[in-house]
Amino acid sequence: MTDKQWTDLVAIVNGAIRQPLPVGFIIDSPWLPNWYGINILEYFSNDELWLKSNLSAIETFPDVMFLPGFWSEYGMCTEPSAFGSKCIFWKNDFPFAEKVINTPDDIRSLKLPNPETDGLLPFTLNRLVITRPAIEKAGHKIRFSVSRGPLNVASFLMGTTELLTTMMMEPETVHVLLRLITDFLKSWHKLQMDTIPTIDGIMMLDDIVGFIGEQEFMEFGYPYLKELYDVNVGVKLFHNDADCTESVKYYPELGINLFNPGTHMTVKELIQVTEGKLTILGNIPPRDVLASGTPDIIKKTVQGLLAETPDHTRLMLSCGGGMPPAVSSKNIHAFISAAKG
Repeated sequence: MTDKQWTDLVAIVNGAIRQPLPVGFIIDSPWLPNWYGINILEYFSNDELWLKSNLSAIETFPDVMFLPGFWSEYGMCTEPSAFGSKCIFWKNDFPFAEKVINTPDDIRSLKLPNPETDGLLPFTLNRLVITRPAIEKAGHKIRFSVSRGPLNVASFLMGTTELLTTMMMEPETVHVLLRLITDFLKSWHKLQMDTIPTIDGIMMLDDIVGFIGEQEFMEFGYPYLKELYDVNVGVKLFHNDADCTESVKYYPELGINLFNPGTHMTVKELIQVTEGKLTILGNIPPRDVLASGTPDIIKKTVQGLLAETPDHTRLMLSCGGGMPPAVSSKNIHAFISAAKG
């Protein structure tokens, strides 16, 4: 993000209004490589192509705030790899991290990873270190430390069904796992911030938060997320495009000030339930409208969102979730045009 974009973003999460309304998209490996014309494996394995594809996006859409901006990642494999997950990489499909916990008893044998040395994390961070001069030469800076959230990482280490079942049957064992993952994530974010001093934001993604009820969220989500968001940075971004109706009212208490939801609630409902304390990055349907719709449908959908949300104080226009695969440049330009009115 440029200095101006960052200044505007910090102002927006603090309640300022910018005209025209800002447009922001979370972009990563599901969309960017194929949009740029390379396969996903090339994107992960070639730092030059990774850099060029990100630069191409910011040059093609200069009016868009891409979040987190120059996201160095290996899909869902990034954090689980540090715990020893076998990571499977296909040529042009999303990678997968195999679980390392086969029974709840395995949890107590896990060791705390070192983000400086373990799994894919050294490669993730070093990509930013070696490309940072070119990023800054282009007028942008690395602004966010990034990770998946603790429940999301846990779901890959032991399987989603197994995690949710163990929450009910052996809650204390799940707390052991979440304590370990949270300690690891705290050290991982600190390492990113210590290595790259331009970072003044944190972004976490955790869709598993949307798979559980309010009571389970308060026990297994709230305390660990609150720890992780207890950092002195300007923007605290959270992504959960699963159902957030049971948990979203608590996000401001966690310190979150920018939220990228799915489409289970309208922007107006999200602003109301959080009492205007949370800026929403959303939320037209990502697949059925932004990816599959015509420019005219996109324009009407954005206009409809704006019409039903008369107070634009806590709003950044986006889709409900990250940028999905196969969104065309034509459709993104249609979205930007609609946002400008």
